[in-house]
Order: sequence, then C-alpha cells, then structure tokens
Amino acid sequence: MSCFRALPYISLLALAAACSRPAGDASSWPLFRGDAQLSGCARVRLPDKPSLLWTYRSDERTASSPVVYHHTAYWCSKRGHIYGIDKDGRACFDYDFRTAVEATPMIRDSVLYIGRIDGFMSALSLSGRDTLWNFETMGQVSASPNIGVFEGRQAVVFGSYDNYLYCVDRVRGVEISRFPSGYYINGAVALWQRYFVSGGCDAWLRIIDGTTGAPSDSLQLDTYVPASPAIDGDFAYVADHAGNVYALMLREGKIARSHKIVQASAEGESFVSVPALSGATLFILSGDRHLYAIDRETGEVRWKYLQKGASGESSPVVCRDKVISCAKNGIVSLLDADGGTLLWEYDTGEQITACPAVVEGRFYILTTKGTLFCFGEK
Repeated sequence: MSCFRALPYISLLALAAACSRPAGDASSWPLFRGDAQLSGCARVRLPDKPSLLWTYRSDERTASSPVVYHHTAYWCSKRGHIYGIDKDGRACFDYDFRTAVEATPMIRDSVLYIGRIDGFMSALSLSGRDTLWNFETMGQVSASPNIGVFEGRQAVVFGSYDNYLYCVDRVRGVEISRFPSGYYINGAVALWQRYFVSGGCDAWLRIIDGTTGAPSDSLQLDTYVPASPAIDGDFAYVADHAGNVYALMLREGKIARSHKIVQASAEGESFVSVPALSGATLFILSGDRHLYAIDRETGEVRWKYLQKGASGESSPVVCRDKVISCAKNGIVSLLDADGGTLLWEYDTGEQITACPAVVEGRFYILTTKGTLFCFGEK
C-alpha cells in the first residue's frame, strides 16, 4: 500500500486488549475526545444498527464538536451561543457570549470552559447561567481546554494564537504560568500523569511538568501538528501535516523512545485528525479519504476503509468493538473495529467537521449548520 511505509520498530511492551480509559461516568463525554488523554476511546457499547432517536436544529453555524454532561449535549455556535439539549432532544440551556467562537467546550463540576476568537478563555456556570471569569490572551483561542494539576492547583490548560500555552487557575481565572511556543497552538493539550503534552504549529511536541512548572522534554517533528496528540498508558501518538505518525514512549517526564510508525508517502497525504486508541490499534483519518486501522507497535495497516467523501477535520472514535467515522460530506459510518467491515451508515445531508461524542448506548453528531443528531437503540 503506497500511502504508508512503516519504519523498523522495536517492541516496546505488550499492549492491552482494550483502551485504558477508566469507565467513569457513562452519561458524560465532557471534553474534546472524551478524556484528558484525548484518546478518543469510549468504554461503552453501541448497537450494531443504531436508530435516529432525534435531531435538534439550531440554525446557527458551528465549528464546535459536541460534549455531553449528565445526558445533556452542549456546543457553541460561531456567534457565541451555547446550546444545551437534553436526552430527549429538548432545549434546556442557552447562553450567549455575543462574540465569535470556534472551539469545543469542556465541562467540569457544572462549569463550562470555552475559548473565544477575541482571545478570551471563559468559565460559565451551568447552574447559575452566568460567566464566572474571563481570562484574556493576545490571540484567538481555537484550542479546546483541558484540566490538570499545575503547581498544586487545578488549572485550565490551553493554547492561544499568541504563541503561548497557558495554565490558568480553574476557580479564580488568574494566570498560574505560561509557556512560549514558536507559533500558533491550534490543538488541545493532552494530560499524561502529572505532565502536559502539546503539539504546535512550530512542529515541536513539548512536555511540561505540572509539579515543577518547568518544561521537561521536547521533540521536533518533520512539520507542524494541525491537531492534538493522543495518549494511552505511557505511549503518546501524534500525526503531523506531512503524513507521519509518531509513537513516543514516555517515562518520568521524558521521551524515552520515539519512532515514526507511519512515514509520509510520496503522494503527500496529510493527517488532520486526532488518533483514536484502543488496545493494540490506532485509528486515524487520512487525506486520501481512508480510515486506517494501524498496529501501534509495527505500523502495519490492519485494514483501511474508503469513506464516501473527504475526511475533513473530524476524528474517529472507537467504542469497544466499533469505530465511528464521519466524512466531510455528512456521511456517518459505523465499522467493526477488528476487521473494518461497514455495519451501518447514515447521510445527515449536511457537512461535518466535528468529532462524535459517545455515551452509553448512544452517540451524537453535530453538523456545521448546527444540527445535532442523536443515534442509539430505540
């Protein structure tokens, strides 16, 4: 297969048969990619033939992916309008920031955190329907936030187009620290133990120690990282725009070993999606319209599936034995994770750039026109 060529790879460890993400709250998918490691892995079961349970049309365009908190789905329109839709498809929350927003929100303890194009990171109380704080950067914030412990304090961690990675006190909204990057930070930050792992448009992957507040290691990639790293256990995986996929073994805050498990092809097809990780397999969308299942150890392609449209900016999600993948033209596919067999598909009729959100027994797809689709078992 011309798109991929694996480099010689030394066995690092025996990988588990399922994703290492804790079961957690099966009623919530509270942040981009589902967990703090951005693994895109849900330990929930989905039906083989999902039914459309309901749709909600907001009639406002969005670049956000949906998140789910206690069975209620939330997202933000490009105009800054936050929507909350309950499990029966009824609007139950709304709030208007009255400014442009492209980022996906994150929810923790009934507080919604979201970046804005005007350079602010905002904290919104879902119960009080009021802004708790606004933190200003000097560039647009398109990256989704994450939460970790930094210097003993819970911190909202995110990147900005002002070329800094910020750690902001989660409760007070004041800066704890910032770290310079060589260029824009467009992707979300992944958490690994007490460390923050971030890729940027300057082609560097950086690791920051949340205990000491100091950078602990870095790795220069071939070209810039348009999306985010994904972590499972002590392994991080990141794709660059040239079409390489890197596997990094992390140990004590350092990159103990790194390999290209996939090397860029002569055709120059790039990866814009975040990998989804489950067991020994990495799932990723390529610019050649395929969803690939790649062996995380050897880089060999286990299977590939040709989508009925361009890959766009969405990223796949793996749910035990199934993978959800969205084409930019609006077709949603459900595939067998082991063999890549198509189990089900649905044409939303609208463009999709968002990632799916998954809870027990159902999943949510948001289109760029602001229509939320809920699929599950009737």
